[in-house]
Parts: sequence; structure tokens; C-alpha cells
Amino acid sequence: MSANTLRCPCGGADYSVCCGRYHGGLPAPDAEALMRSRYSAYVLGLESYLLATWHPDTRPAELDLAADKMKWIGLDIKNCTAESADQATVEFVARYKIAGRAHRLHEISRFVCVEGQWFYVDGKFPARRER
Repeated sequence: MSANTLRCPCGGADYSVCCGRYHGGLPAPDAEALMRSRYSAYVLGLESYLLATWHPDTRPAELDLAADKMKWIGLDIKNCTAESADQATVEFVARYKIAGRAHRLHEISRFVCVEGQWFYVDGKFPARRER
């Protein structure tokens, strides 16, 4: 990788050909690509992208990522399931730190495609298994 190449926060090799193209305006082709680009948007503080890719029925009025104390440190996609051509789920684990302490966000996110554009709808948190 050249010195001018930025590694994508989602784990892709090159930001410009991974999530950067979606942040630049190209619609994500599927739910997994949108999930990855939204994770990268959280890492990079791209509130407008997050709001634009959130379904209007569940989208908050605003985000305040500047006040967020999370430092995102990794994404692991566990499963992607297409329920139909316009509905899908993505199960993921995102790792982050707050004040140096590690945490995990495990979510199964729902996505819908409306007129060729994928949107995040909502997510549920699977029950944590006892060790």
C-alpha cells in the first residue's frame, strides 16, 4: 500500500475504493456494503452520511458524534442474510474503547432497499451467552 493510501476503517484495504466511494455519493450496492460504510462513517465522524443512510421512519433528528467518547477499533461481520431483494440483515460485532477500556457492540441490523438505495432501519442485540 502506498503512503497516500488510507486503510479503510471497516477493514478494507483502500478507503477510496472501499467505503470512501459510498461516502462520496455512490449508493452502497447491498446491505453489507452499507453496514461497512456506516461503521466507517462512525469512525470518521460523518454524521450527514449516517443520517442520509438511516431510514426516515427510524432516523433520529440529529446525532452528536463530537460528544461521543468512543474510539472505534474494529469491525467483524458475522453474517449477512438477504430475506428478499429489498430486505436484509447484517450481524456484526464492532469493538470500541471508552477511556481506554474495551467494549463490544453485537447487533443484528435490519436494512431495506427503497428505489435502489439501501437504508439502515434498526437493530437488535442478541442475548449474551454465559461463559
